[in-house]
Amino acid sequence: MPDYRRAWHAGGTWFFTVNLLERHDNHLLVQHVNLLREVVSAVRARHPFRIHGWVVLPEHLHCVIELPPGDTDFAKRWRLIKSDFSKALPITECRSAVRQKRGERGIWRRRYWEHLIRDERDYAAHMDYVHINPVKHGLVQRVADWPHSTFHRLVEEGVYAADWAGGAEGLLGYAD
Repeated sequence: MPDYRRAWHAGGTWFFTVNLLERHDNHLLVQHVNLLREVVSAVRARHPFRIHGWVVLPEHLHCVIELPPGDTDFAKRWRLIKSDFSKALPITECRSAVRQKRGERGIWRRRYWEHLIRDERDYAAHMDYVHINPVKHGLVQRVADWPHSTFHRLVEEGVYAADWAGGAEGLLGYAD
């Protein structure tokens, strides 16, 4: 087993990828995107964090969030988001015996990918990655056409141009 260690950085800014357990032909997140928004909002009210960038795709999501000064507990936030979202849905998924024994749902993968943002260049690259993802996955031709993204807010704030990354050209090097 690899020597895996999480980087805990109080008040850090993080990039996350969070996947559903079943990714093939699964549109659960976009079908229930309003529920996901409500859950994230409720968790933020109890355990604040700042959302810099977020995109919800059919079976996974990416985001860049910042924790408050002195706070390192992103794991609690993800545990609450995943469990509260799952509890709000009827049990229709297949669950392994292990998940049933543990009282777990069969919705989310147990783990997620996190990356501590190191500097402005790293931040910009991950923000771009978050927002280009619907184009990268062939869901839309233009970033602006995907509705489940902070891209629209960031256009209003002048961070991105409305026609930023309008097509699939130039996507070499992006990988999940």
